[in-house]
Amino acid sequence: MRRLLALLLTLLGWAAVIVQFYLMMENRVASIPETTIRFFSFFTILTNIIVASYFLTEVFKKPQSLTANNKLLTPVTVYITIVGLVYQILLRHTWSPTGLQMVVDELLHTIVPLLAIVYWFLYYPKTKPQYKQIATWSLYPFIYVIYILIRGNISGFYPYPFINVTNLGLSSVLINAAFLMLVFIVISALFVRIKGNRNS
Repeated sequence: MRRLLALLLTLLGWAAVIVQFYLMMENRVASIPETTIRFFSFFTILTNIIVASYFLTEVFKKPQSLTANNKLLTPVTVYITIVGLVYQILLRHTWSPTGLQMVVDELLHTIVPLLAIVYWFLYYPKTKPQYKQIATWSLYPFIYVIYILIRGNISGFYPYPFINVTNLGLSSVLINAAFLMLVFIVISALFVRIKGNRNS
């Protein structure tokens, strides 16, 4: 069952990313190189790629190593949980996709995050994550924000409205980014706490 769930996450994650890339290219408003860069500038896309790649390795692991010393499962689950939460709370109301785009949208922001959380809850490794690891986990979203702000200043493209410096101003964007980092830390701490309770 564990391997089957990992395979399902792998297939759904890669399928959603690939189809989303196709749809974005079909509806592009910029050149192919620029559209490609924009595609890989979405936290949702990058994180779903991380999730799909991670669970691909889970599919091919030997049974005895699936619950061994694995330090990546919890941060990967936290990242995709943040993707789901931010979308449901801040972004879902901003558009109404239809057809294939709606299916892909739900895969990226709802189904894959939920399945990843289920996998983590059922099959997390025996080694407990620690609160001090949250600082390391935070590097990915922190570097992402820095990249988006630098590239947005150069290109004028910001993938999400709450980090759009052109519309909101730098001060508001920095406040939003700080708040999202705080949410990330809280969610990470919650995951560490839950696992600690489950193993106590």
